[in-house]
Amino acid sequence: MRRRASPLKIAGFLAALLTTVACSSTGGLGASDPLKTGQVYAPGLAKRGDTVDGLVVGNRLVQAGEYELALDAYSRAAIEHGMTVDVLSGLGTANLGLGRLGQAERLLRQAIATDEAVPETWNNLGVLLMEKGELAEAEQMFRRAYALDNGQSDSIRDNLRLALAKTEKNVYDKEEEQEYKLVRRGSSAFVIRQIP
Repeated sequence: MRRRASPLKIAGFLAALLTTVACSSTGGLGASDPLKTGQVYAPGLAKRGDTVDGLVVGNRLVQAGEYELALDAYSRAAIEHGMTVDVLSGLGTANLGLGRLGQAERLLRQAIATDEAVPETWNNLGVLLMEKGELAEAEQMFRRAYALDNGQSDSIRDNLRLALAKTEKNVYDKEEEQEYKLVRRGSSAFVIRQIP
């Protein structure tokens, strides 16, 4: 005795068959397929699309804290614009953000060697020098940045204040001096002790 297929199974089989036929007849992998012809082409640049300047992209990435991506953007800008002051400053700032102080210092010093350097470049070099512990030179960089900026930037002013506070020669406070007293121990030894 032969068993009949259920209508549900027949409907499923027909749906699968129709799907297979539809896929093979609507283009699919025909003769124009690059895998069959051996001709593979990489996609080109979108000629209709507008590109954004690498400097703009790099600056936005630095503000977002994405320093590695900013380096890539500034490198593209260097190809397009050459090694301008803005590109040097951007590359230096991105390297500073990554903690690459030697590379950052070299690039920022190249940027300030021109007359076109902006106050932010001087400020960033000052930040780098503070990181290295070169306080006197950092103070000079912040002074220059503050002068070029005409005192408009709060962050440059704050950096200058911090540098001045760290390089002050008279850091002793009268209260601190009064907390300690020189005490003689024995015939020639002196010990500094805190006053109770």
